[in-house]
Amino acid sequence: MAEQRYTISRWVSLLYRYGQMYIGDRLKDYDIGRGQHIFLNALYKEDGLSQEELSSYLKIDKGTTAKAIKKLEEQGYVTRTIRDDDRRTYRIFLTGKALGIKDEVRGVLADWRNILSHGFTEEEKQAALDLLERMGRNAIRFTEEGGREQGMNEA
Repeated sequence: MAEQRYTISRWVSLLYRYGQMYIGDRLKDYDIGRGQHIFLNALYKEDGLSQEELSSYLKIDKGTTAKAIKKLEEQGYVTRTIRDDDRRTYRIFLTGKALGIKDEVRGVLADWRNILSHGFTEEEKQAALDLLERMGRNAIRFTEEGGREQGMNEA
């Protein structure tokens, strides 16, 4: 029987699912649910973003962002403060509790990256990142253009 080869989308799906299981298991003692770590990580990079800015940065719909932020707020990891320049929106800030686990959260994400790139040279790691980034940008462009068919020869 010939070796089964999966498609790119199948491998990306597999990596995502296994990554969520790994990260969820490693962060379960902190009661951080699946997908919530990405919001914490984004805020570790730039604290005080609005929910809309988080959604845009992470390319996640506003409803999902609102649910995740609400849960993180209930768990004491973030607070919401009305923006001074726009009283209709909130800025999301990390609490001391969230800052206290920053190294652990970032460490788990780094561990997963190391697991995925085990045995890769630095050049292979960079090539994989470059290719995935290009795929991500293609997906973003396709979605933002309303999902219209694009020519196969476009860059």
